[in-house]
Amino acid sequence: MSEPASPASASGSASGSASASSAAAVATLPVRKRTVFAWSLWDWGSASFNAVVTTFVFSVYITSSAFGPEEQVSAQLGTALLIAGIVVALVAPVIGRLTDQAGRRKSWLGINTGIVVACTLLMVLVAPDRQFLIFGLVLLAIGNVAFEFAGVSYNAMLGQIANSRNVGKISGIGWGMGYLGGIVLLALILVGFIFPEVGWFGVTSEGSWNVRIAMLLAAAWFAVFAIPVFFAVPEIEAAPHAKSGGRWLFSAYADVFRSIAGLWRTARQTLYFLFASAVFRDGLAGVFTFGGVIAARSFGFDNTTVIIFAIGANVVAGLATIAVGFVEDRVGAKPVMVWSILCMVICATLVFVLHDAGPWVFWVFGLLLCIFVGPVQSASRSFLARLIPAGREGEIFGLYATTGRAVSFLAPAGFTLAVAIGGATIFGIIGIGAVLLIGLVLLLPVREAARAA
Repeated sequence: MSEPASPASASGSASGSASASSAAAVATLPVRKRTVFAWSLWDWGSASFNAVVTTFVFSVYITSSAFGPEEQVSAQLGTALLIAGIVVALVAPVIGRLTDQAGRRKSWLGINTGIVVACTLLMVLVAPDRQFLIFGLVLLAIGNVAFEFAGVSYNAMLGQIANSRNVGKISGIGWGMGYLGGIVLLALILVGFIFPEVGWFGVTSEGSWNVRIAMLLAAAWFAVFAIPVFFAVPEIEAAPHAKSGGRWLFSAYADVFRSIAGLWRTARQTLYFLFASAVFRDGLAGVFTFGGVIAARSFGFDNTTVIIFAIGANVVAGLATIAVGFVEDRVGAKPVMVWSILCMVICATLVFVLHDAGPWVFWVFGLLLCIFVGPVQSASRSFLARLIPAGREGEIFGLYATTGRAVSFLAPAGFTLAVAIGGATIFGIIGIGAVLLIGLVLLLPVREAARAA
């Protein structure tokens, strides 16, 4: 789902002052419901890539026996996503700043969304044969990189449509729309192509056309629901002294490092939390990225069962996020994060230890694990809001988004390494659990301080 991101420099440059002035102006602007709805429809549409491609349909299909031995194709999937994560780590920390300074936020959102849609569309050509494995993995990796870059621009738009009094509510609407979009699309694929022997348009499972045609539906879904945001949200103005070319790129990297250095001097607890949350949020991403693969390869779930599980996972995650949000106001954000991550690690361990007992293990402990994903994401954002020094909200939330993407290789690396060592896909859940546990250890020393002057 989405976190608010509005990259800004920690330096006292003219562009930084302009950004601060803009942020102050936005805080007083009225919120148009139509604009919020149009913006959230992008999240609704993006579920086609998150839920259908990355998690529960295409990733499961590409690791099936038609493409090679289980442990080999699972490891290759992890490697492809690891490479994609490294690319994101090298470029994402500056992508928001570059597009913002050039006044091209909406333009680059459109370009990257188009790349994701194109990659999804081309997945219809990935026939169930080993010769198509690399092609499918390349499409998946490119789609992941473009999706992450699109997310930087999309998240940054939150500052254009929300004010300081309702930014959390509006961000939550987008997050909720993503869960709902995933449920609806997965249900359509299940009813239209997976359940019936002869599905819509006469599609059958011969040649895996039921899965491949579902990719066409996923591409169309994202393309259609992404359109409204480009009409409803205006493009931002370019910075008055924006640089261009290579100097622009180097300046953007320099600004990121200056922001981090400034946090080290003046708001060290905030910096600690940024790094801790980056790690455990990547573990959360790994849960959904590899959950369907583990269900299929280690517990024998067929395509139908994986999608039914996916719908259940989205339902419990969405409901838990709303319910725990009320509890968080009473007990605080950090206890919610700590206990939720701990419960996720326990559930992941039980899935591994008890996997020989049968599919019920994944149904019970897999769904229990999914309950805690949304609450961690929501509590992480509100916890950071309490740590941010006054007047630096845009800058810090920008770093929150970019630091998460900078370590987006951790979960794929943990999954791939665990599978390589253990020799079976089920070991991948230990790698994901390890990433979550490291994030929890980094989170424990972080103090929730009063707002700094």
